[in-house]
Amino acid sequence: MRYHYLLLLAAGPLFSTLAHAQQLGPLTVEKIMRDPAQWLGSSPSNVQWAEDGKTIYFSWNPEKARRDSLYRLAPQGGTPRKVSLREQQTLPATSGQYDQRYTRKLYEKDGDIYLLDLKTQRIRRVTNTAERETDAQFALQEQAISYTRGGNLFTWNPATGETVQRTDFRKGTRPASGEPTDKGEKYLRAQQLALFEVLRGKDQDAKARQRQQKALARLRPKAIYLGQQTVRNLRLSPDGRYVTYTLTQEPASEKVAIVPNFVTASGFTEDINTRTKVGAAQTAYQLGLYDVGRDTTFVLGYKELKGLDEQPAYRKEYQLKAKAPMPADTSKVTVKKEKPATELRRVIPFGPFWSDNGQQAFLVIRSTDNKDRWIVALDPATQQIKLLDRQHDDAWINGPGIGYDEGNVGWLPDSRRIWFQSEESGYSHLYTVDVTSGQKKALTSGKFEVQRAQLSRDRKTWYLTANKTHPGEQHFYRMPLEGGPLTQITTQPGGYEVSLSPDEKTLALRYSTSNQPWELYVMDNKPGAKMRRLTHSTTPEFESYPWRAPEVISYKAQDGADVYARLYRPATGQPQGPAVIFVHGAGYLQNAHKWWSTYFREYMFHNLLADKGYTVLDIDYRGSSGYGRDVRTGIYRYMGGKDLTDQVDGARLLTEKYGVSPQRIGIYGGSYGGFITLMAMFTQPDVFKAGAALRSVTDWAHYNHGYTDNILNEPYNDSLAYARSSPINYASGLKGALLMCHGMVDTNVHFQDIVRLSQRLIELKKENWELAVYPVEDHGFVEPSSWTDEYRRILKLFETNLNPGSAAPRTAGGQ
Repeated sequence: MRYHYLLLLAAGPLFSTLAHAQQLGPLTVEKIMRDPAQWLGSSPSNVQWAEDGKTIYFSWNPEKARRDSLYRLAPQGGTPRKVSLREQQTLPATSGQYDQRYTRKLYEKDGDIYLLDLKTQRIRRVTNTAERETDAQFALQEQAISYTRGGNLFTWNPATGETVQRTDFRKGTRPASGEPTDKGEKYLRAQQLALFEVLRGKDQDAKARQRQQKALARLRPKAIYLGQQTVRNLRLSPDGRYVTYTLTQEPASEKVAIVPNFVTASGFTEDINTRTKVGAAQTAYQLGLYDVGRDTTFVLGYKELKGLDEQPAYRKEYQLKAKAPMPADTSKVTVKKEKPATELRRVIPFGPFWSDNGQQAFLVIRSTDNKDRWIVALDPATQQIKLLDRQHDDAWINGPGIGYDEGNVGWLPDSRRIWFQSEESGYSHLYTVDVTSGQKKALTSGKFEVQRAQLSRDRKTWYLTANKTHPGEQHFYRMPLEGGPLTQITTQPGGYEVSLSPDEKTLALRYSTSNQPWELYVMDNKPGAKMRRLTHSTTPEFESYPWRAPEVISYKAQDGADVYARLYRPATGQPQGPAVIFVHGAGYLQNAHKWWSTYFREYMFHNLLADKGYTVLDIDYRGSSGYGRDVRTGIYRYMGGKDLTDQVDGARLLTEKYGVSPQRIGIYGGSYGGFITLMAMFTQPDVFKAGAALRSVTDWAHYNHGYTDNILNEPYNDSLAYARSSPINYASGLKGALLMCHGMVDTNVHFQDIVRLSQRLIELKKENWELAVYPVEDHGFVEPSSWTDEYRRILKLFETNLNPGSAAPRTAGGQ
């Protein structure tokens, strides 16, 4: 489409004047760190098809407003139109659940449940209450709708309009019956009834009422008392006989880290309660089952689950160390060998997931240490489980389509086989397993990852997103239900986010390249079909600069592994020039790819550095996503190990292949990248002359449980992993110039982290460091003024210490 500013082409001299005024010119930190919506443009996001396939909805901000708005556009193209608030109120929610034949859609909106007929587009309101209803599902062989309200399960019959409460969960414990239990009290009660007729009459009336209430109670669900537990994930079996639910038990009160907020509207310092630290007690989970026919509840057990009693492999190291040496003369010593008590690991259940015919169900069960993931068949009648697949990793279970919950799972149409993703081969691929025979089959294979997988609506075809052609490219594929060759649909290098139209004949695509932000396209669902662009989001000012398409290279690490990276080179190289290595955050994230980076500010900063003569290397170090299990878990029990040596090997590559001076290499990054920067400056001081560590983890024992426990285990069980992985323990090794930047209201990596490290540097009498604090910023900076200040300091650090022709190297602050 033609964006509105292109209409000025007809204005001749006027447009020339405006275009000249909007030239970006030489890059500066002040220019590139402005509010991106005001000068770069705002890419379309949250792309969704209307249920009739005639409209594409997306979030967009061409007006440079404070936030995005909802827009609509026909797939044939045209001018995008902003959707009014009144119209938005009438639209169905984009998320929801479809029935098996894709004739109806259930969704929640503003706390109520709605049912949409996809053929007539008629919407029925299922609930209209002040309470919030959630988790709408098709139930009872899709003849009813189930939902949760106030912690209980209800069903609604579309044919009759009848609502039935299916569960009666109550907090606390069951109240006492009122009958005396003490022998003396029983005697006195019997005596009173024997003596007084009036009391006998009242007693008979009370018992009659109790009988009547008991008869009525048979028509209502069983009262289930939860004690201190809470309930969620309520599910009704397709035949209505069972209700399954997840019981959670929060740990006893744990100490929570507090972040003070100094710059507040009230003028008073306000404390922000954030989180516990790694190793704190965690929530306990159980799967409950209510047998409606038997009016009985059960809690599922897992004692027979294969491997549940296996202890993590790393503990063997500590067990060997803990063994006391035997006396020299063992003949006089009798050693009693006792078999250690079996310790069962705790688990989290997900599901159940019912087959289309309603006759089979399976669960996904994960150990709380994330070292095992089981897929089991469930028989609710006997409360028995049958192992179908066990995925074990001495490090931790994760990867595309797997995650930290149930992962990407489902039933095939035959109601006999389950599909799921697994890293069994070293890469995340698609598998099936037969619930009867236990036979497992890999549907995809190879040294690439299946990032996303979904079945077509007729359930005959797979649609996959995978990096099959190159680790830094993602393409959309089609594959037969039973596996086979992958047919590549998209062809241009870059990255794709694909949304299928309801009839699956057309694709709505968010597509980008490394130097072109995301735009909205459509194409026919055919291999190699032409992509038609629907939006134009970037501004003339952004487009006036020739943004580099960084080369994606690979090199060999010292242990022989392949490491991928983005390389930015100056237009005119200089012998023995300076270089900067950028370390992306998150650890498990990919940035050496061929699409528009989430680190777009850093991308523009790297262009600025290249303009100033720097070579920039952006490495997907060990622990990054996109490269399979071994790279993902390469940091297990030693963060600052292979992930750091990958940076050192990158520095060597810069000197040996690209003519960089080994005395002029800097490093910087935020969050995990800040952590690596600290480890580099403290443990590799002869490799890195200067470093900027932003919002850095300085001591992993102070970070959260969910992330850290997977990689380093608990600090009280694996103290060695924490000792060798925490920069604060190596601060004495600092030689080069170090800049540290941190938001004071960071609720992720707390400001306390950098304060503790600062005190350590003070006590070590280190002088060549500087700390810049940002009073209003959380972990991810928001204010352009903060971004500008931070990157001006980073640039000054590198220019002062690395750039040829600058003044003699000084401290990080240039003092």
